[in-house]
Amino acid sequence: MQLDSSPLRAADITPDLKKQFAFLSGGRGDNGSPIIVFPEFPAFGEITDREFHNVLTYLTSVPSLSSTEVGFILVIDRRQDRWAAVKGTLLRIAGSFPGNLQLVLVLRPTTLLQRTLSDILFKFNRDDFKMKVPVIMLSSIAELHSYIDRTQLTQELGGMQEYCHEKWISHRTAIEGFALMVKKMAQTLQSFGTELAETELPCEIQATTILLSTHTNKKAKMKEDLLVALGQGSRLLESINEPVVRDPDHNMNQDELENLATVQRLLSQLDETERAFDEFWVRHQTKLEQCLQLCHFEHNYREVRALLEQVSEKLAAFSDVGISPAHADHIFCELTTYEERVCVLDRASALSREGDGLIQNSHYAEDSIQPKCAELRALSENVSSKLRAKKNHLLKAMELHHCLEKASKWVDDGIYLLASQPVDKCQSHEGAELALQELERYLDNTGQNQLTDLSDIWKKYEAVLNQQFRDQVEKVFQKQASMQEMFDKRRVSLKKLAAKQTRPVQPVAPRPEAFIKSPLSSPGQCPHSHIWPIHFILFRPFRVILCSFNSRHASLSGEEENLAVLRRHVMNELLETERAYVEELLCVLQGYASEMDNPAMSHLIPAPLQNKKEILFGNMPEIYHFHKRTFLRELEQYTDCPELVGRCFLERMTDLQIYEKYCHNKPRSESLWRQCSDCAFFQECQKKLEHKLGLDSYLLKPVQRITKYQLLLKEMLKYSKGCEGADDLQEALTSIVGILKAVNDSMHLIAITGYEGNLSELGKLLMQGSFSVWTEHKKGHAKVKDLARFKPMQRHLFLHEKALLFCKRREENGEGYEKAPSYSFKQSLSMSAVGITENAKGDNKKFEIWSNSREEVYIVQAPSTEVKTTWVNEIRKVLTTQLEACRGTERAQTSHYNILCKLITCVSLLPSGWNKDFVSMDASEEHDGYSSAEDPLNSDPEEDNSKKLCAGKYTVMADYEKGDAQELTVKSGDVVQLVREGDDGQWFVRNLSTAKEAWVTAANLITFIGKSISCQSLTSSGMQTNNLKYSV
Repeated sequence: MQLDSSPLRAADITPDLKKQFAFLSGGRGDNGSPIIVFPEFPAFGEITDREFHNVLTYLTSVPSLSSTEVGFILVIDRRQDRWAAVKGTLLRIAGSFPGNLQLVLVLRPTTLLQRTLSDILFKFNRDDFKMKVPVIMLSSIAELHSYIDRTQLTQELGGMQEYCHEKWISHRTAIEGFALMVKKMAQTLQSFGTELAETELPCEIQATTILLSTHTNKKAKMKEDLLVALGQGSRLLESINEPVVRDPDHNMNQDELENLATVQRLLSQLDETERAFDEFWVRHQTKLEQCLQLCHFEHNYREVRALLEQVSEKLAAFSDVGISPAHADHIFCELTTYEERVCVLDRASALSREGDGLIQNSHYAEDSIQPKCAELRALSENVSSKLRAKKNHLLKAMELHHCLEKASKWVDDGIYLLASQPVDKCQSHEGAELALQELERYLDNTGQNQLTDLSDIWKKYEAVLNQQFRDQVEKVFQKQASMQEMFDKRRVSLKKLAAKQTRPVQPVAPRPEAFIKSPLSSPGQCPHSHIWPIHFILFRPFRVILCSFNSRHASLSGEEENLAVLRRHVMNELLETERAYVEELLCVLQGYASEMDNPAMSHLIPAPLQNKKEILFGNMPEIYHFHKRTFLRELEQYTDCPELVGRCFLERMTDLQIYEKYCHNKPRSESLWRQCSDCAFFQECQKKLEHKLGLDSYLLKPVQRITKYQLLLKEMLKYSKGCEGADDLQEALTSIVGILKAVNDSMHLIAITGYEGNLSELGKLLMQGSFSVWTEHKKGHAKVKDLARFKPMQRHLFLHEKALLFCKRREENGEGYEKAPSYSFKQSLSMSAVGITENAKGDNKKFEIWSNSREEVYIVQAPSTEVKTTWVNEIRKVLTTQLEACRGTERAQTSHYNILCKLITCVSLLPSGWNKDFVSMDASEEHDGYSSAEDPLNSDPEEDNSKKLCAGKYTVMADYEKGDAQELTVKSGDVVQLVREGDDGQWFVRNLSTAKEAWVTAANLITFIGKSISCQSLTSSGMQTNNLKYSV
């Protein structure tokens, strides 16, 4: 029989062990021999040889090696059996017992017959058993006790041991499973340690990060398995110790003690393995982390070095010194902003300190890190020195620019002073004295405003002076010298006038309409309510003044020079208010908006204000960034050429439309502010900012600013007539006004309620306004008058590209933006089905809007004839656009003829020779809405026919001949013109085909021209006449 040579475990033969035909009781003989008990087992003969071999092999492998070398004592209990069973057991043991035997004790059968047979047959068959150890036949338990102490025997054999076979099997299974787990754990840890030791360190951040993460995850899994094993061993140890815990007097048998020692040994081995692995992991993790640190350091080193080189190159190219103080300041701010944005010096310093830290922590790549740190410090010092030099260079240039600006302003103010001295008052002795004193005071207060010797400037500012800067200094110096000369000549003239005069001088006063007002606003600059106009000072026949101004700069006349000064003052106001505006926006965003995200201020924010920052401030951050980063900087580039600033507005006109979004949100912002204006949050923010005005005043700033641009552009255009940029200024002003109009229109549009469609689908909003409206509806062929409406309905009309909306204006409530009107939607007319009659009878401010072949007529009364003309022209443009769009398709698609049947008041709008047959089309929809009429409107059919006739050209639809020579004869196809209507209902008609004229009754006209509509009407939805023709 082939037997398995692999070690047996309890788990492998659990079913065989549970039969309990043999077991280790845990007892020992006098010399320490383990005792194997074969209890009474009637089915012993049914045990297979494999089962018998497996059980005995396993049992003999359990005791320690020292115990098994002494040999086993077998106790075979066959007291209730027969001699045959005793013989069979001995023969099996003799044939296949796998261990050493010390002694075999047999409790023979107790029945008389079987005992006798056992004695006799044992003597005769002793040699058959072939055992090298003695086999002793025992008659009783007492005899057994003489060989083995009772304490080493189970209670079934009269002993004192407590034995539970199931518990024994459970312990053995658990101990062997735990031992196997410890073994596998040790192998896994060893394999993982080998893998870690053999891993090559990567050179990239991502690869190192992934490797560190992978190894860390594996290590964490190993630790989890270790904890599981330690927990299992601890529980097993508690289970073995349970009898002692339960009964401190309990004495463990030898097998239990060996089990306890085995588990403790395995736990100790596991602890030792864990400690060794942890020590190895710490070293490996440290190495990987240092590798990752090195990768980050080298990556940052390459970036910072490249940035330092880039900044060094940029600084080398930073040679511009600006053309004005604002430009130089802008360059300086750009340099500072660039430095702050790049932060390269701080990064280089921090990276150097980081490298020093790695070296101090005994990094394995110390030799590679140290030279890189030294190189970074050297590059940083080089860039820092260049940066300081460039800043000092720009500061020096700014200093000179400010000197030039002060000198230029001093000259401009001097010109204004000369221009501000009234002519009539200077003719008198006292007036001349006062004017002379005024000039003297101005010259005495010159201070640091006047430029000194040019040689000193060349010497002091030699480092920053380029050719352009030199030319600028010379220009200001020359301008200053010219103004000084003008002052000197004026002083001489005034001194002459101040002397005692021997004859009267005729005063010459300027025309009042020619007066201008000085833009100077400071008290020390002598403002006057009425001053001389510049051109009067320069060109009027006042000899002293004329003499003073004959030495003006050759490049500009006196008036042009002063207009240039006015432009500069407007430009200065634009720039100063723009800078103040940007600062105010920043103050609001930092002092209010940012504080809403400050956790320290959250307890002051009321519930209605929570998470409502976007509603309260709208797109103010977007407006701020546009003005700060873009618009202000571009405006500053026009400091010395203000007449060209219109180009800046035109280039940024699309960006300025962000104000529409802000204005749309303003009602919601205003409502939210009014809810929470008294809360502690706003009060605390206002207190920190030291503002006298509340937040609502600052939220109005963007609305005020976009309006301010309109005023400033008007002023600039006023002083730039004939200049190069005048057209751009006019276009910019028109565009700004357009934005303001679009904002205003859209503010009304968003106030419409009750419209179920999408307003954006109606196209661009062209016009909006309030009107008085009367309505007339028709059912079938008769007018319907439900109620006579003499009082018109007040409606607010919104004209879109695709529709005309009728709305009712609701009452205004609240204050501020909450007082803005709202509109209830009432009616919508598609522009593809609309016609107009420009002149309604009875009032030149009325016109008609109708649809569905005049089944719906709206008589609209405008506030003025100008408003009416504007609206009619705009509607005509819309219908003309539709006509032009459909003209190209009318040949191919006759179903679209209803759109092409639009006739405009001015017949010249129709193409020459346009004559097409049109199929009549009934109105697609019948409206049963309200109907009203004014006094001239009634339901008389005859009067209706006469009402439809109006002056214009018609095509004859049928021949008309009368015997009376005075009657007009026409034929089908002739073109007739209705010239005027008489008092008796007749019309004066001219046949354009025959050049004949006559008076024709309205009834006869209807006979030969049918139901033609006047060429002065606009129609759209289709005509209800057959074979109707239009010719022009």
